[in-house]
Amino acid sequence: MTALLLLPLLLPCALPVLARRALARLAPAAALWAVTGCAVALAGCSLAALGAFVLIGLLRLPLFAAFGEFIHPLHTASALIVVPAAATSVGVLAVCCWTLVRSVLRQSRAFRIARTEAGRRPAAGDLCVVDSPRPDAYALPGRPHRIVVTTAMLRSLDGPEREALFAHERAHNEGGHHYFLAAAELAAHCHPALRPVRTTIRLAAERAADEAAAARVGDRRLTARAIARAALAGHAAGTPRPDFAAAATTGPVPQRVQALLGAPGRPRAGRAVAALLIACTALSGVAAAAGLVDFHHRVEVAQGEEAP
Repeated sequence: MTALLLLPLLLPCALPVLARRALARLAPAAALWAVTGCAVALAGCSLAALGAFVLIGLLRLPLFAAFGEFIHPLHTASALIVVPAAATSVGVLAVCCWTLVRSVLRQSRAFRIARTEAGRRPAAGDLCVVDSPRPDAYALPGRPHRIVVTTAMLRSLDGPEREALFAHERAHNEGGHHYFLAAAELAAHCHPALRPVRTTIRLAAERAADEAAAARVGDRRLTARAIARAALAGHAAGTPRPDFAAAATTGPVPQRVQALLGAPGRPRAGRAVAALLIACTALSGVAAAAGLVDFHHRVEVAQGEEAP
C-alpha cells in the first residue's frame, strides 16, 4: 500500500520534461490541453496520496483507532515509516494550503483592481483603452471579456500591428486560456515538481494565441512583428494584473517570434509524447486508486467487517 501511494508523489517529477517535449511536438492548442489536463490530474492524485498517508498515521494512534471502532490492529507498514510519512504529509499539505490561499488572495485583489480600472473607461466593443504612460495590453476575463490596452502601447504600434495584437488578445479570451493558467497555478501549489510546468502552460497558451492571431490577420510576419514590438515596449510596463490574465508580452518572446517566422507546417509527430503523458496520468491515477482501495480494505478488516 505504501509503495502504491508513493507513485503519485514521484510521477509529477517527470512532467516538466514531458511538458516541454509536448509543446515542441504537438500543436500549441493540443499541447495546452494535454499538459494542463495531465498537471491537474497528477496534482489531484498527489493530494489523495498525501491525504491517505495522513489518515494512515492518524489511525495508528489509539485515540483514532478507538474512534474508528477497530477490533483488530490496522495492518500497515512499520510505524518507523508510517509516522514520519504522516507527519511529513501534514506539513506538506499545510504549506500547500497556505501558499494557495496567499496566491488566491493576491490574484483576486489584482483581478478586482484590473476590472475596476477597466470599468472606469469607455469601451468600444470588447476593447478598453486605459490612459497610461506604461505600454501594456492583456486579455481580461470576466463578464464581459475585455481587451485592455494602454495609450502608450497604442502609440508604440502602427495600425496593422495593433490589429494583430488585438487578434492575439481576443484569441486568449475566446480560447478560455485564463482557465488553463488558473489550473496551472492551482496544480503548482499541490506539488513542487509542477511549478515549472506553469511556464510551459503559459507558453503553450501564448503560442496558441499567436497562431490564432496569425490565421485571423492572414500574415505571420506581421503578427511576429507586432508581438516583438509590443514585448519590447512593454518589457518594463509593470501594470498590475492577475497572472491568469494572458498577455502577448509574456513568455519567451524570441522563441514565439521564431515559431511565427518559420513555415507553419505540421508539428512533428507527437504520438510518443502524448502516449507518455497519458501513461503517466493513468499510472498515477491507478496507483492512487489502488492504494486508497487497499487502505479502505485494511480499515474494514480492522473493524471486523471483512476477512483478512
